[in-house]
Amino acid sequence: MSGELWELLRQRTSARIGLGRTGDSLPTERVLEFAAAHAAARDAVHRPLDVQALSAQIAALGVGDPVAVTSQAADRSEYLRRPDLGRLPADLSAVNAVASGEVPGPDIAIVLADGLSPTALAEHGAAVVGAVKDVLSPVYSIATPVIATQARVALGDHIAAALGAQTLLVIIGERPGLSVADSVGIYLTHHPQPGMADSQRNCISNIHPPGGLDYAGAARVVASLVAGARELGRSGVDLKDTSRSLTS
Repeated sequence: MSGELWELLRQRTSARIGLGRTGDSLPTERVLEFAAAHAAARDAVHRPLDVQALSAQIAALGVGDPVAVTSQAADRSEYLRRPDLGRLPADLSAVNAVASGEVPGPDIAIVLADGLSPTALAEHGAAVVGAVKDVLSPVYSIATPVIATQARVALGDHIAAALGAQTLLVIIGERPGLSVADSVGIYLTHHPQPGMADSQRNCISNIHPPGGLDYAGAARVVASLVAGARELGRSGVDLKDTSRSLTS
């Protein structure tokens, strides 16, 4: 295959294709690109989230001043070694204080979790919340957002239960790869309670414009799933995204 055709195909994908070779090895440029991508992925996992900066960005959206919580994982090393601790809250007193001052039972709880890529949450978290707010706030009540560190998805169940929310949205940094290190996902759980299985959730993944799903597109899927969950009475494997068919 000609070099021109490989170059054209590389413009269509972030996958490493048509790398060429120098003797029995890859060209030096490709080796260095791989090393840089690996370093970026490791940095995305280990770089701590700037909670104060993200809080300011979220507050500017007019959805309330976020509160911060942590999981029972004491640090990043323990978080990576003990996924179970990342699913459990260390202290929910700040969330309970918010719940006592709000209208009981908000429709939507939003949790921003650092997950396996704090870099992704710092890059896209506020923009995703803004897009979600635009499509949901005219119809549903939204609780004060919560920022969770050293957090896994299931930590959001404890937070949403404390808030008394009907539907939970966890916006979380996804596991970085060698093509994308700053992708976020949104996990939707209807009637969230501690101990729920992953099969009871819906996931919208690969949100990282311009290379992945854009914010408005993700928000449209969220709106479709929220409406569907309320009609069906549950989320998970039985709930399907109808946003594309409605658009068509």
